[in-house]
Amino acid sequence: MLVARGLSAGYAGSDVLREVSLAIKPGTLAGLLGPNGSGKTTLLRCLARLLRPSAGSVRLGGRDLFRDMREREAAKLIAFVPQEETLAFPLTVREVAGLGRTPWLGRFGWSGHEDEEAVERALAEMDMLGVADRPFDAISGGERKRAIIARALAQEARVLLLDEPTAHLDVAHALSLFSLLRRLARKGRTIAVASHEMWQLARFCGKLFLMEKGKLALAGPPGRVLGHPACARVFGVRITLARRARTLTPIIDE
Repeated sequence: MLVARGLSAGYAGSDVLREVSLAIKPGTLAGLLGPNGSGKTTLLRCLARLLRPSAGSVRLGGRDLFRDMREREAAKLIAFVPQEETLAFPLTVREVAGLGRTPWLGRFGWSGHEDEEAVERALAEMDMLGVADRPFDAISGGERKRAIIARALAQEARVLLLDEPTAHLDVAHALSLFSLLRRLARKGRTIAVASHEMWQLARFCGKLFLMEKGKLALAGPPGRVLGHPACARVFGVRITLARRARTLTPIIDE
């Protein structure tokens, strides 16, 4: 289980996140939602061991990420997909995906057959085999996003954290990604996704966390969170929930 307790964190001595506590069980696809500046990215970076909190703790399997784990061990357990990423060196799409295997490589950094298979599977999952040998900086924004997600999938971590993963993706690839994340969660992965796309979170996530001004405002099943007056207040809109069969769809009005 991934657990944050009393988590506060920020930048340049000023906290953006304030006393956030939450828990995400294995087998859960959780969604983080909230307006810009609500703390979603900062929270994900703390959960990914990329930003040290100023107070509180993050624990995985009962172990403190910052006190009890070295960076390499944590990288085997947690994969993170940022909103945007630029590369310092020219690489092909396959080489970018291959970076996900870095925590698993031996002393001399040599990759083996298992590493190559993991990369090929990840590229196939993200529909990137057709451009695998093209330079990363020569493909579209949506393709670059899918290559970065493939890198995280190739990492084969137990925990997968994604920040706005469907930004730049067309509808078909966005749906395909969320379907994949739901399948991975059902196989026991712990997954958290920050997104502004309420309909995606409503359709695919089992639990939502609503962020407001650096604090956790509400947590629970999608229907309860999206239908709660606090959610409409946080976003400054009216939200009506429509149900068709098993699909929950939020309808947004000014």
